[in-house]
Amino acid sequence: MVRVVLADDEAVIRAGVRMILSADPEIEVVAEVADGRALVEAVRAHRPDVALVDIRMPHLDGLGATAELRAVAPATAVLIMTTFGRDSYISRALGDGAAGFLLKTGDPREFLLGVRAVAEGGVYLSPSVAARVVSELTGEQLARAAAARDRVAVLTNREREVLALVGAGLSNAEIARRLHLAEGSVKTYTSTILGRLDVRNRVQAAVIAHDAGLVRRE
Repeated sequence: MVRVVLADDEAVIRAGVRMILSADPEIEVVAEVADGRALVEAVRAHRPDVALVDIRMPHLDGLGATAELRAVAPATAVLIMTTFGRDSYISRALGDGAAGFLLKTGDPREFLLGVRAVAEGGVYLSPSVAARVVSELTGEQLARAAAARDRVAVLTNREREVLALVGAGLSNAEIARRLHLAEGSVKTYTSTILGRLDVRNRVQAAVIAHDAGLVRRE
């Protein structure tokens, strides 16, 4: 069962998202809140697998709440939802440790896909957001690629294999099956990789994997 805390200051939006999520019997909304400060407290209390968070909320916005949640509940994946697909929002959300970014105006099925993906340790971006993130890479691609290659040089061959699959968006369970490892071993590798790369979460590690050219294009 994937346990979710839902945060949006509009009751009608919360009701709509809850209805979408109810289509999957393996997803349970354990709490609903209307502001960022209440979100942090709800996550502390319920320790959900996923926090589904609106960007614009009173008292503490979704971006600020994301940064706090990374510190107080690192096991909870934060999935940002918004009607605003601005580049600055996307960059800051991912930089603050969000595991994904959804547009409310997208296909409702994206909520189910996104919650499932981040709950399993993966990354999820709405298609339009993903395209924008990729396009942003081109301007500084060469410099970033060189820097990323330097960073991954400290990893062992196996760690680079795991990092490449993290970059491809695979969950720990999927990586374990792909590499014929125990899931616990993958978690250990992932923790070691984050430490050696000096990053806070899988999203930041995935960006480095892409920049370093570790992720195969299929």
